[in-house]
Amino acid sequence: MTFREYGKNLYENPRGIGCHHCHGQKGEGSIIAHYTHKGNAKTLSAPAINTLEFSVFAKALDSQKLGVMPRYYLTQKEIQAIYFYLYE
Repeated sequence: MTFREYGKNLYENPRGIGCHHCHGQKGEGSIIAHYTHKGNAKTLSAPAINTLEFSVFAKALDSQKLGVMPRYYLTQKEIQAIYFYLYE
């Protein structure tokens, strides 16, 4: 398996639900849901992650405060592989 294939596999299924379900097939971002809160229309969306510098990308994945996104406990090598897949 190449490093790119490894990154693709991790992106599609890192620890259960894949990144692509929310962030799109190549990290372009997407709308997750539309909902109403206290009578106001809201949109829950995942940001594009395919334009981030590696340091920002890695820090976001290692953050204790991820908001809606689950924490995956990825290793540095796994983070590098996903980044490589998105940016190749």
